[in-house]
Amino acid sequence: MKYIIVLGDGMADEPILSLGNLTPLQAADTPAMNWLAAHGRCGLLHTVPAGFEPGSEIANLAILGYDLPTVFEGRGSLEAASMGVEIQPDEMAMRCNLICIEEGKIKNHSAGHISNEEAEELMAYMQKELGDNVVSFYPGVSYRHLLKIKGGNKALKCTPPHDVPGTPFADVLVQPLDVHAEETAARINSLILRSQELLPQHPVNLRRKAEGKDMANSIWPWSPGYKPRMETLSSRYGIGRGAVISAVDLIKGIGVYAGLRSIDVPGATGLYDTNYEGKVEAAIEALRTDDFVYLHIEASDEAGHEGNAELKRTTVEYLDRRVLRPLLQVADTFGEPLTIALLPDHPTPCRIKTHTSAPIPFVIYKPGVTPDAVQTYDEFSVKNGYYGTLSGEQFIQALFDAPTK
Repeated sequence: MKYIIVLGDGMADEPILSLGNLTPLQAADTPAMNWLAAHGRCGLLHTVPAGFEPGSEIANLAILGYDLPTVFEGRGSLEAASMGVEIQPDEMAMRCNLICIEEGKIKNHSAGHISNEEAEELMAYMQKELGDNVVSFYPGVSYRHLLKIKGGNKALKCTPPHDVPGTPFADVLVQPLDVHAEETAARINSLILRSQELLPQHPVNLRRKAEGKDMANSIWPWSPGYKPRMETLSSRYGIGRGAVISAVDLIKGIGVYAGLRSIDVPGATGLYDTNYEGKVEAAIEALRTDDFVYLHIEASDEAGHEGNAELKRTTVEYLDRRVLRPLLQVADTFGEPLTIALLPDHPTPCRIKTHTSAPIPFVIYKPGVTPDAVQTYDEFSVKNGYYGTLSGEQFIQALFDAPTK
């Protein structure tokens, strides 16, 4: 048996008035998704354990069956693995966004989806001006970068910038959770404030401003942690070789720790204009030799963060037509049966432009397995599915037919 998880990041939503009180999943034309629902078994999945925020790092680790209280060490450490940056025992890693601030408020978490080339130049500038023998900056993809602090204390309250658009940045600066983290919090806040002095004068931002684009005029570190200890999927579930395909360093990093090889696809952007065809082609090629593929598509999440319901519906249709349909067309050509799972990691409702902890709809299609009565794939239809509502490790156990521990 071969397996593929197709993950539409943030794809789940709420009914939206402009879509006729339908969710983007309900409003979209999705024949491939509906075929999977009609021929597979459906359910709801809680991907955010109690006590955790609904970040993609939490939800994707949960989907892969990891126990969050045991393994989670922040988003930065996961992304470092994707970037090939080693985390030493005395180091703390953090995601470091480039964001746009206007009139003292966070305008967006992405600096207007700044290009890789512009961002790399700005992060090199941050390293030159702010880096030292304690603090190091590393460029990632678009607005997503890495900060390492030697001797940093992770007992911090940090606010993800995508959670608070329109909020005065001063209200959501880093706060220590105990006295031992006060020095670390003060250092990070000092870096933020100093970046706001330096970045607006950089030629990249002067050019962006002249072109009417959002400036990347502040760094925003968040999600601190140390190097995690994670078992591979092979050791946990006995599957063979596997691969992860994503435009997002976070997902690639999770894949690295899970024992998956990361496949880079030219033109994979994480937005609606990503190279869908290249991604599914890479997934199909990987399935020729591998037992498992984790195919991650970011576009719907970004549309949700923008509050753009029409764009989100379009991204759902793109995933259906440009990823699932070609995958289904070759599903019987791998020499052994192919199990296909489809799900988002968390909802990103357009109404609030951020993630929620609501359970997400999923479908698992296994050739030869009797389907349930669900005929369409969306947030509401799957409630009547075979699996009911799952949580924790139950989804991945159902996917791999693994025994419950």
